[in-house]
Amino acid sequence: MSDAELSKILYVEDDPDIQIVAKMALEAVGGYVLHVCSSGQEAITHGADFAPDLILLDVMMPDMDGPTTLKNLRMIPSLISTPAVFMTAKVMPSDVERYKELGAVDVIAKPFDPMTLATRIHEIWSQHHGG
Repeated sequence: MSDAELSKILYVEDDPDIQIVAKMALEAVGGYVLHVCSSGQEAITHGADFAPDLILLDVMMPDMDGPTTLKNLRMIPSLISTPAVFMTAKVMPSDVERYKELGAVDVIAKPFDPMTLATRIHEIWSQHHGG
């Protein structure tokens, strides 16, 4: 799987404004196909059908936060090993370490730069896939 191309991203974010910016950054700039979910429950309902290559999750969301959403997505057989990246304003080293312990391959700080978001996602993908 090391030569797999990243094309489909399941993006879970409750803030509509951030959704729009990230969607433009990742689709228009990065060329990725995004399925945007506004809640953890929506991601759990639609995630497997979309079959993402990567899961991009906001940490702080109402009802079900990012870590809980990831835990639930990991119960879906087709998503058990799908790489996940958290997006959060909490990026102290201890926070980042905790998110990685929860199963994230990396963490992207919010607010993010829309012009470099796609590049950052590609870097994380390449590091995770060894190339």
